[in-house]
Amino acid sequence: MVTSTSETLVEERTILGHPRAIMNLAGLGIWERFSFFGTQIILMYYLYFSVSDGGLGLATSTAISLTATFGALVYCATVIGAWVSDRLLGPERTLYYSIFTIMFGHLALAVLPGMLGLAVGLSLLVVGTGGSVSNLPSSVGLLYKDKDPRRDAGFILLYTGLNVGALAGPLLTGLVRSHLGFHFGFGLAAVGLAFGLALYAPGRKRIGPAGRVAPNPLPRDSVASVAAAIVLCISVFAAATALGIVTLDNLGFIVTVIVALTSVSYFVIMLRSPKTNTAERRRVRALIPLFIAVAVFFALYHQQFTVVQVYAAERVNLDAFGFPIPPEFFNSVIPAFVIAIGPAYAALWTSLGSRQPSSPVKFLIGLLVIVLAFLLFLPTAASRGAVIAPITLIGILLVFTLSELFVAPVQLSLATEIAPTAFRTQTVSLMYLSIALGSSGGGIIAKSYDPATEFNYFLTVALGALVVAAVYALTIPWTKRMLNADS
Repeated sequence: MVTSTSETLVEERTILGHPRAIMNLAGLGIWERFSFFGTQIILMYYLYFSVSDGGLGLATSTAISLTATFGALVYCATVIGAWVSDRLLGPERTLYYSIFTIMFGHLALAVLPGMLGLAVGLSLLVVGTGGSVSNLPSSVGLLYKDKDPRRDAGFILLYTGLNVGALAGPLLTGLVRSHLGFHFGFGLAAVGLAFGLALYAPGRKRIGPAGRVAPNPLPRDSVASVAAAIVLCISVFAAATALGIVTLDNLGFIVTVIVALTSVSYFVIMLRSPKTNTAERRRVRALIPLFIAVAVFFALYHQQFTVVQVYAAERVNLDAFGFPIPPEFFNSVIPAFVIAIGPAYAALWTSLGSRQPSSPVKFLIGLLVIVLAFLLFLPTAASRGAVIAPITLIGILLVFTLSELFVAPVQLSLATEIAPTAFRTQTVSLMYLSIALGSSGGGIIAKSYDPATEFNYFLTVALGALVVAAVYALTIPWTKRMLNADS
């Protein structure tokens, strides 16, 4: 028996004290993260491994740029996913169709050959993953009334599921790729997503009617103009590609410029809008240095999907334990550390209460720790070949994890806290754009990585980020004043 309100569905039957649908949604989250983390790693190797090894044989720099661009486009697509949810389908329906889109993307990568499969598959993955990332949390939120004391615990269950998927994705995908080939690796996630959808579909009704209703529906007379705009954008991109204006080598740069201009537009709109009051305008200004710091952080952090993967394949002794280690395995290290260390971080901030560092200071600490991670590559940079002990890379990835926990859980929380009332969703989207900007910008930087000259690369990147951190540190007192502005 269930009772419902206009906002959400409240169930009398629960699991672990929570609405049963939390397990359905967490299950989808597991397979979505399995897809994303598994794909980013296998994609990197698929692009630059030789044709004889089952890859496409692209230049390493091109493979790095494309992998980073894929990650950036996923976070850009969260903005589109949020719009579709708000204006067309509602969060649960958008999530449901997004998971199907991801599944078809994996099938395209598994079945279609070469560049055709790459283009079709990655396009579907970008759209689908963007839609799921932006609507999975919203769908979970619909399970609880406002101020429900179970809400935070419910999101912890979701976050745990996401990290289980992120942990399993590279492990299983890498294992299948190493034994059966790339296309079977891509197809594995399609099977998992189909299984997740089969378990989820019967319980969709538990989320309630609010998940299937757009909160700000698009007027019928605007549908045609929106459809025309979408067709125009696709046509322009197709024409630019056909004319050679957009190429594999410059796609990352073009995406970076577009994301940067879009981000600036968001700031200008919020600062100039009459719907933004004086106090809100000050907090938006304070968001600018925070946005830059987060973008620089992710420019380094997301190199776990590019430079670190080349490093794992070419510099690490993958036979160190007496059996071959698929290099994809190393990308499961960070999710494993998050699962192990995350609760300790949460307990620390809870125990410190008001004495814990402010959000701007946490960002600074995270930026400094990721700089340290890059500096830790230097002691072994004089060696050549696949001679680095696996434990060395695992230790560096532990430092990556420590840096992430100062930034990733904080940025979206801060965005929802300081967002102008009229621009709550847009402010959250802006923080996703900071991740996209960091990912695509980091891909441009990472193109210069070469194992033969890695000492110069790691030192230069670390010192550049350190300069940004020093400048950002000078802005923190001003940022705190603006964030605390009441009038």
